[in-house]
Parts: sequence; C-alpha cells; structure tokens
Amino acid sequence: MKLFRTLSGTTRSQSSSSYILLFHHHFNFVFSGPKNLLVRTIGRRYFAATPEEYAKRNYANNEAEYSTVISSLNVKRRYYLLRDVYDDMMLDGVKPERDTFHSLLIGTMKGARLQDAFFFRDEMKTMGLVPDVALYNFLISTCGKCKNSDQAVRLLEEMKRFEVKPTGQTYICLLNACAAAGRVDRVYAIVRDMTAAGLGLNKFCYAGLIAAHKNKEPVTDDVASKILELVEQSKGWSAVEAPSDIPVRSMMGMSEEELYNIPTAEYVFRRGGFLNREFTVYHVAFHACADLKNVESIDALLEMLSKDGKTPDVFILMQTMRCYLHSGDLQRGQKIFEDYMSSGKPPMIELYVTLVEGAMVGYTPEGMQLAQETLVNMNSRNFFLSPKMGSELLLIAAGEKTGGYTTANLIWDMMQARKITPTFPAVQAYHDGLKVREIPADDPRLQLVTQTYNNQRKRFGGGAGMGAGRP
Repeated sequence: MKLFRTLSGTTRSQSSSSYILLFHHHFNFVFSGPKNLLVRTIGRRYFAATPEEYAKRNYANNEAEYSTVISSLNVKRRYYLLRDVYDDMMLDGVKPERDTFHSLLIGTMKGARLQDAFFFRDEMKTMGLVPDVALYNFLISTCGKCKNSDQAVRLLEEMKRFEVKPTGQTYICLLNACAAAGRVDRVYAIVRDMTAAGLGLNKFCYAGLIAAHKNKEPVTDDVASKILELVEQSKGWSAVEAPSDIPVRSMMGMSEEELYNIPTAEYVFRRGGFLNREFTVYHVAFHACADLKNVESIDALLEMLSKDGKTPDVFILMQTMRCYLHSGDLQRGQKIFEDYMSSGKPPMIELYVTLVEGAMVGYTPEGMQLAQETLVNMNSRNFFLSPKMGSELLLIAAGEKTGGYTTANLIWDMMQARKITPTFPAVQAYHDGLKVREIPADDPRLQLVTQTYNNQRKRFGGGAGMGAGRP
C-alpha cells in the first residue's frame, strides 16, 4: 500500500508489479471490505514524507499508469494484488475508466476470485458506470470457474433488470458456467433459449454440453455414450449460424477458450502443433473421458478422429496418455510417449510431465521407477520444470508412503538446482513425508526442507498456498 510505502522510507522499485509484491509480502496487510472506506477517508496524504519524496516512491500517478500496472499483474498471474492496486488508485484519487474495470475483471476471472470480481462490479456501479455486456460476461465466466451456477443465473437476471442485452457470447458463458457445476438441466434450457432466439450452437456450446454430462453427480452409466453422441452431433455445426458478436476490444488479448473455461485455455497460444483449435469438441471429449478413466471411450474417440482423416495433436495425446496411465496401463501410456518422441516432432515438456504424473498413480515400484527415469531423461534434454509443474509433481510424489522417497527427493533437487521454491502445500507434504521416515535430525536435506517449511508457514499463515492473497 502507498500508505505503508510512505511510512517505510523504502526506495522505489524499478518494476511496478515487483514493487507491489515486495511490500505485500513484507507487510502482509491490505485494506479490504469495510476497511476500504478508511482508504477513501484518508485520501492522499504524505505524512512524514515531502511531496518530492513521495513522488520518487510512487509506482503510478494516473489512470494510464495504473492500467499498465494492472495489465502487468495479469500477465504475471499476480491476481491477488489487484485489490491492492485498486486501493492505491483510490488513495491517489484516480478514477478508473471502463477499460480499467474490464482489465480488473479479467484478472479476477483468470484467478477465479469471485469475491473480488463482485467487489469491482459494485465499485463500478458506485462510480456511475453501468456494467456493460462484456463485463457481465467476465463475471459469469468467473462464476463458472468457481462452479457457482446459481450466481451466474442471477447475473443474467440482473442484466435484464439493468436493460443490458445479453449476446450469444453471454449465453455461451452461462452455458459453460452451468456445465462446470454439472447442471445438465440448466444447460439444455439455455440451449433451448438460444435456439428459440435463432442462435446456432457452435463448438463451445457442444463443449459445454459434454462438460455438463461429465460433471454431473452422481456419474451416470450412459455418460460415455452421451459424450460420443455429442461429438458426432457437433460435426454439423455451422460457423455462419453460430454467435459471432465477440467485442474484440473488450477481450484484451484473451482467448474464447479462456472466457468459456475450456480445458485447452492455457495451451491456446502454444506452437509446434500442440493444439489444433478446430478440435475443440474433441479436446473437451478426450479430457472428459480421461477424467472418467474410460479407456473404451478414449479408443472410440481415437477411431472417430481417424475416420475424420485427422491426426491427434499434442493435447489429445496428453489426455490419451493420462487415461491409460490413470487406469493402470503403464505400457500403453509409455508407448504413446515414446512413439511421439521418435516421430521427429518437437518434444514437449507437457508430455514428460504427463508421463511422470501418471506413472506415480498407485505408487507402484514399476511406476515410480518409470517416473524417475522420465525425469532424468527430461533433465538431460534440457527440459526443466516450471514452478507450477514442479510443485504439482512434488505434491503427488510426497504422497508415497513406502519406499525410499527417491522420486520426491529427485523432484525437490531438480527444483533446488533451478532455485525454485515449491508451493506451500507441496513443501508441507514433502516435509511431512520426510518426518515420518527414519532420517537423522541433522540431515542436510531435512534441515533445508524444514527451514523452507517454517518460513512459508510464517509467511502464509500456516495454510495458504504460494501466492495467496485476499481470500
């Protein structure tokens, strides 16, 4: 917060987002909720600092500079700091424009921060800016990420009260939000409304229908056949008939896959044949069947794809591997990996990670050995784990109850070699696993892990993950 920066006398950081993050971690204190009123009441005050000193420490002074900071935080996935930046804007007396609120809502959507999303919606209204259709779409999408279909439906009703006309994009956001919660009844009701309004179903609608059946609880016996049926039906959709009202300016570089919470969202901009965006319905179907561990359906989808004269992209191969491995078929999962790696196509670290993660299912001696060999092979080819990948693998490996803990130790060492600290849940699980083993108290590894664990526990209050911010 700027209030704290003024009191601290700390010099200005060169990076706006890093500067905010530094103070957020040092003070771990923010104004939120009712306290936000205090920020506005205080106004812009310099306290012990002169205006000249304050200007040197300030990271943004006007709406354009704050918008740049917000965009930077979104790119760096520091979504938990958006409220802090907004409070600073209020402290500076800078009024956000509509585009700034769009950027704030996109960040809360990407971070699945529903409470923050509604906070910004309410702030926008307070300032006399009526939320537009794009902003409502972001809100509905956020509800989908948080599996809150009831709130998504209420937002549509609110739009009608405020005379904000829903678009085809709005209905697809709502359809996929209800699908994430497994509300098949609501999804089909939305489809009927779209059809009645003369809107055709596009690939994202079929993707939502597939997701709805997969997410419905309890899982029905016919879910696999429903998925295959919908894939077949989707081949008749027409891009001409489908909604095409996406306001490009308001999307701010965000893909449709991300707006609609499609499983491929984080891979959309990958190159090297990783993702064929024409396969959206296939992608969701393969992902669903992998989640269901339904090998027969995966094989049927592969056959359908082949009959269509199409070759699986890397995402489809990942889901196929995941299904085989999670079903206990190490050989078939490993064969897909080896066939791809020997095909001459660009190697992908995601395939290594998928094989390692799937091999650890059940913690069998054969699987753990395969995981270790794959990690070593990956490292020798200069592929390195990202913080997210490494943390997720360490969290899984740390669950091994017997054996020498070799895989978990290897993942920890690989991350240490890159000076990467895993997330708190991963460190905690790894620390707990080491503690139950007969390891001397003065063992260097145990001491380092214990120190890291204690530092993170103090920093995150004993339960939050890395990057935790406002709940």
